Amino acid sequence: MDEKQTRIFLAGCANEIGRGGLKTVSKISGVSPPTIIRGKKELKSGEYLKEKRVRKKGGGRKKTEEIYPDLPEWIEEIVSPETYGNPENPLRWTTKSLRKIQEAILTKHHVYICIKTVATILKKLEYSLQSNRKMLQIGENHPNRDGQFKFINDKAKEFIENGQPVISVDTKKKEIIGNYANKGQEYRPVKKPKLVFDHDYPEDELVKVAPYGVYVSNDNTAFVNLGTSHDTSEFAAESIYRWWEIMGKVNFPEATKIMINCDCGGSNSNRTRLWKLEMQHLADITGLEIHVSHLPPGTSKWNKVEHRLFCYISANWKAVPLIDIETVVNLISNTTTSKGLKVICEIDDNFYPTGIKISDDEFKYIDCVKIGDFGDWNYMFFPNVN
Repeated sequence: MDEKQTRIFLAGCANEIGRGGLKTVSKISGVSPPTIIRGKKELKSGEYLKEKRVRKKGGGRKKTEEIYPDLPEWIEEIVSPETYGNPENPLRWTTKSLRKIQEAILTKHHVYICIKTVATILKKLEYSLQSNRKMLQIGENHPNRDGQFKFINDKAKEFIENGQPVISVDTKKKEIIGNYANKGQEYRPVKKPKLVFDHDYPEDELVKVAPYGVYVSNDNTAFVNLGTSHDTSEFAAESIYRWWEIMGKVNFPEATKIMINCDCGGSNSNRTRLWKLEMQHLADITGLEIHVSHLPPGTSKWNKVEHRLFCYISANWKAVPLIDIETVVNLISNTTTSKGLKVICEIDDNFYPTGIKISDDEFKYIDCVKIGDFGDWNYMFFPNVN
């Protein structure tokens, strides 16, 4: 029953009992005597037959925002980014959770409001939970940054329209293999967390893996080569070659060239001779033109492999100890998104030595051609038929 039906029913019960009925019905039902009395008046006057409303117009408790019209302004003062660090802000150095905002309003304005009301007003003020985003570059931007981004976008669009693969590549940070703590939380029975080693760096040598990711912009697919050795240019080239053999030539049987987007540092640095020599070898083996474009310095977070692949891998294995390599392979391979991301992961047991030097004679073998106005960042390799 709704409110009106309840008080009419209880009023009828009280009338039926007679003397002492009001007190008895109130005690049994838990409904206050004034409510039952109001029901009696409605029964006597017949108002309950004339109106369909549960309450009289304007009846019931008013909304908190009507009682305190300045409430949105109070909340805005607390959560506004412009007031962060202001001595007048009650949440100067604390997390702005709903409960903290509730406590701050109670402390400053002596008004208690429920957490649900705080959340509703924050939504009306167009506030939402936000994480930090690494977007601000330390130091001045490179003068050719915008031009390089435009070049990459235009070229990638051209490749995709012509059915040629566009891939973004990079190496994810190395992961420790073993029963070690992994960041994040997962649902488990109460007071039954997974038990892991209390220290991440025991005396014995740690086993690590280096996931090298290849994300394909054309069809939202990805390949991860899980290296157990060093992250070198040879490893990077081998990872791209494995992607081509396992996925690339199957999904792009008519391809004649590949566009590779990568950072300016690490194993795929534009200043590393070994990287360019390996790209030449890749062109020779596959018979494809290899087009390479580097993201400007300080802009690695714009690399699509970071926010289209690696972030979802990290989310998929949060709070899961990477106890062995097979676990890592399964977790990466089962990474999916609502937009249909599909990932294949394989183990690479090859040993990749560091410190390899490329002589001038070896470097002359490379058939590298600079492209566009920013040739240090954009170049291509033709297959060597000899």
